[in-house]
Amino acid sequence: MNEIMVHDGTGMQVRTSQTEMMMSRQAQEVQGAIVMAKKFPRDEVESFNRIVRACQRKGLAENAMYEYPRGGTKVVGPSIRLAEAMAQNWGNIDFGIIELEQKNGESQVMAYAWDLETNTRQTKVFTVPHIRSTKKGNVPLTDPRDIYEMVANQGARRVRACILGVIPGDVQDAAIDQCNKTMSEGEKKPVIDLVRDMAAIFEREFSVPIEAIEKYIGCKSEAFSMNDLVRLKRVYKSLHDGMAKREDYFDLPRLKGEGVTDPFKETEGDAETDESRSK
Repeated sequence: MNEIMVHDGTGMQVRTSQTEMMMSRQAQEVQGAIVMAKKFPRDEVESFNRIVRACQRKGLAENAMYEYPRGGTKVVGPSIRLAEAMAQNWGNIDFGIIELEQKNGESQVMAYAWDLETNTRQTKVFTVPHIRSTKKGNVPLTDPRDIYEMVANQGARRVRACILGVIPGDVQDAAIDQCNKTMSEGEKKPVIDLVRDMAAIFEREFSVPIEAIEKYIGCKSEAFSMNDLVRLKRVYKSLHDGMAKREDYFDLPRLKGEGVTDPFKETEGDAETDESRSK
């Protein structure tokens, strides 16, 4: 394994005894897993078929992709749930997160994914401050459960990136295509009824009108396709999980005539009234 270094606060890199212990334990576990992987190698055709079959489950397909805005564009990619499903069905992959050290109000964490057959590995070491950002400022975390959840949430994104780094790209593309197909098939209602249902959910939960949704998709709701509904479901998931705000997707102020106005600015009618009073 590569050496994992941490900073001691003076700019020097040191390897702590706890880190060495974690590395040694993981090395022993992985060595045993490598022996088993060589003894029972994966059947790539069967592994590929298992991934495709997993993506035929609607529950997985609905949570397979994430979407959020960045710099005027949308970022879309496989979610941690899809990454885990691919790793589990591809086989002979060791992945997870390890908290290497916890001190000074932060955790040193390692996320990794290791293809035990090909010895292809992705590793990411990062720091998680024990702080939760709120509208009123940063709040230090002291409860062990809050710290655990913070580390797990931060680690999930790194694990996803590591898994996607060892799973072949064409396998990922096939999984995404099958998830999109699963989302489009099996619907008993006409598309227009599904659009109305989705619009009602956005209006009820996020106060987003149908006009804002139409502007986001780029056409009238009568012309929405199943792919457009898949996009909206991804947006719903991002909003529901708190990964983005509705204003990140929908141009609500302009559509509703909202905007910031100066309450002290006189209107033309007010100016005329004041002038007539002075006379």
